[in-house]
Amino acid sequence: MNLLQALRYFFREALVNLGRGFRVSVLAILTIAVSLTLGGVFLLASRNLSGAVERWRAETRVVIYLKPDTPPAEVERLAAEARQAAGVRSVQPVSAAAARQRFRDLFPSLSGLVEGLGQEPLPASLEVALAETPGGKALPKDLAAWLDGWRRRPEVSMVDDDREWLRQVETLVAVVRGVGLALGLVLLGAAIFTIASVIRLTAYLHHEEISILRLVGATEFFIRGPFYVEGLLQGVLGAGIAVAGLYGAYHLVHARATASLLAAMLATDFLGGRQIAFVILLGAAAGLLGAVASLRRESL
Repeated sequence: MNLLQALRYFFREALVNLGRGFRVSVLAILTIAVSLTLGGVFLLASRNLSGAVERWRAETRVVIYLKPDTPPAEVERLAAEARQAAGVRSVQPVSAAAARQRFRDLFPSLSGLVEGLGQEPLPASLEVALAETPGGKALPKDLAAWLDGWRRRPEVSMVDDDREWLRQVETLVAVVRGVGLALGLVLLGAAIFTIASVIRLTAYLHHEEISILRLVGATEFFIRGPFYVEGLLQGVLGAGIAVAGLYGAYHLVHARATASLLAAMLATDFLGGRQIAFVILLGAAAGLLGAVASLRRESL
């Protein structure tokens, strides 16, 4: 019997075993599906959060809020001064009236908060766009000192640096990845243990057949092959269910993206082809590892 014939035999016997022990196999398949689904949720969330951070980094800016009594001519002078700094790509002065109009456009339901007041409720500001290196780090290197100098100026009430909260979001992404990895490994270990138990039970039910095969001179590879393939198929089926579940959940969340900022951040894109292949291969590897672990010499 050549290798191709042996593989056909392995897959045929594995499918028969799955059919005979369907109820027990479902437990192993669902266990690995749950573990990969939860791990995939964290993977999907970190992927979309990382993409959001990259998009926001491209729009990173520093907003210098000026005191309410700053005249328009002084606003323009400060803007011209800010443009002279190294690493500043552009400076856009925003008048108090423009800030109020922008607030009404962005938050129409809250526009009443800025109407009917005797003076402009929002201050004028300077929106400073920073030049960036390919690595995403803003220039100049002494930018922090430059910003501190602006904070101490008498015309300035506050300086808001977008990069501060971007660093917090990047920390959140790292935490999400770490938690997902740890949880995924724990649940994947439980799935491997479940598959090993199912394969061990299947091998026990075929104990007499295995003894006969040994008597007629069958090799260990020929005897164990169907059980290895059975574990492999359980892992692939569980991974397939996990990917399908993730895809369905993604579409449900993506449909709410226009109504929820959180949904828009977490469900912008689905997993890429390589990531889907990784999930499938991880499920297959877990199933195969469970089968190998269960078929020690003494268990047969």
